[in-house]
Amino acid sequence: MSARLTYRQHLRAVLGLGLPLIGSHVAQFAITLSDAVMLGWYSVEALAAEVLGGTLFFVLFIMGSGFAWAVMPMVAQAEAAGEGAQVRRVTRMGLWASGLFGLATLPAMLGAGAVFGWLGQAPATSALAADYLAIAGWGILPALMVMVLKSYLAALERTGVVLWVTLAAVMLNIVINYALIFGNFGLPEMGVRGAAVASLAVNLAAMAALALYVIRATPEHALFQRLWRPDREALGRVFRLGWPIGITNLAEVGLFAAASVMMGWLGTLPLAAHGIGLQITSVVFMVHVGLSNVATVRAGQAQGRGDVEGLRDGARVVLATSGAVALLTVVLFLTVPEVLIGLFLAPDDPERAAVIALGVTLLAAAALFQVVDAAQVMALGLLRGVQDTRVPMIIATLSYWVVGVPVSYLLGFTLGLGGPGIWLGLAAGLALAGVFMLGRFWGWSVPRLAGPPPTGHRARRGTRHLPPGVDH
Repeated sequence: MSARLTYRQHLRAVLGLGLPLIGSHVAQFAITLSDAVMLGWYSVEALAAEVLGGTLFFVLFIMGSGFAWAVMPMVAQAEAAGEGAQVRRVTRMGLWASGLFGLATLPAMLGAGAVFGWLGQAPATSALAADYLAIAGWGILPALMVMVLKSYLAALERTGVVLWVTLAAVMLNIVINYALIFGNFGLPEMGVRGAAVASLAVNLAAMAALALYVIRATPEHALFQRLWRPDREALGRVFRLGWPIGITNLAEVGLFAAASVMMGWLGTLPLAAHGIGLQITSVVFMVHVGLSNVATVRAGQAQGRGDVEGLRDGARVVLATSGAVALLTVVLFLTVPEVLIGLFLAPDDPERAAVIALGVTLLAAAALFQVVDAAQVMALGLLRGVQDTRVPMIIATLSYWVVGVPVSYLLGFTLGLGGPGIWLGLAAGLALAGVFMLGRFWGWSVPRLAGPPPTGHRARRGTRHLPPGVDH
């Protein structure tokens, strides 16, 4: 076993792996952000429709991403243990599982109009959102493939290419948006449909670029050779680890989707303000997601090496880094909210002042849950790194849906606090999840991994330090 790293060395490793991942996540979100900004300048109605349609897409996408996120710790552990064949097998079957999920979601995308009507959304907004998803919905297949390839490359610490491909995708999205939303370069003015075309094109281009890089840069894994052949054992492992991650993702994103639905009941302006608030908070959240990926990769590597001290020290460093970012965010949200919200609205929009006033109160509420939101996503990353996913799924579901959603409704409607009350309910659910997930990692996962080596059958199979119920 290698010598124990100092905290400074851990921080250097976290930043070396994390900065490109953070950049790629922020850039990935910048695609959605550019849609919101450009549609907000086009019209508030188009922005509200994109918020509604994009929410459904993201809910399904993030649920399907559970299989991609399962690939990350499995590849990291296998690579650290020198098991190249396992790297290839789990990544291929991650592509399989993600593709099958994507196909299963297409009917919901293409029939979104009925879904929005059932949820009580305004008919005009629902119709525009359905038009958006009729085009953009097809992009879930390449988007999920991109997530698997990004997880594979991140686990191999090849994060630079992920950043550059994502930055190129942002620029492509802005150019196509400019052309098709507003009707520039002699092309038709398509509004929200133009944004949908741009999103689909960008997802296809990113998938092609990453696939070409993988073929050329990692020939030792021969990732796409005989891709059509099923591997039942590896597919089962990816599925067993990935479906709890997908449900956990769904529980969290569903919490914010439920908030979007409730904001829609308050009207188009509150929904637009909510959408802008989500865009702003999500940019910061992408920083924590990137650090959470670092936590997953480094925890998986530590487990593959049997390095419990490295797991503990690395966890402390990545949690402290995330906490520092959260505190800076609180200051930002409380000092310059008008400037942040104003970026999403045209200067001459007659509803600009009303939307900004609503958005300021939402960012004040968001400032309250920055630290706990960071804590829960970091805990999830660490738990996934040691392949502990089922109990976190239960914690997330109970915290977000038994506490978060009811408290949002209670504060927002029963007590009449409106949008800020809905966001305070989000804070309650996130806080509970953060406390219990951190307790799970430090109180159960770390002690189990630090326990005496197993004997007998598990020792012969090389599963040292794996907790019961975890895939071998």
